[in-house]
Amino acid sequence: MGQIQYISDDQDKVTGVIVPIDLWQEIQSEKETAYLLKNETMKKRLLEAKNRKEGIPFDEACKSLGV
Repeated sequence: MGQIQYISDDQDKVTGVIVPIDLWQEIQSEKETAYLLKNETMKKRLLEAKNRKEGIPFDEACKSLGV
């Protein structure tokens, strides 16, 4: 993972940050998961999906969704 870079103004106050894209994507994913887990229905669905042992092939899922 690359370095985090800080952006500061002329008074050396940090006003922003640049993060590597892989870290940004990880942060976004964690935020989305936390948001979904706040809803009891979505939490139940996520846990069921996580523990599911059976599934369908990706191509078949895309075809049934018309993607």
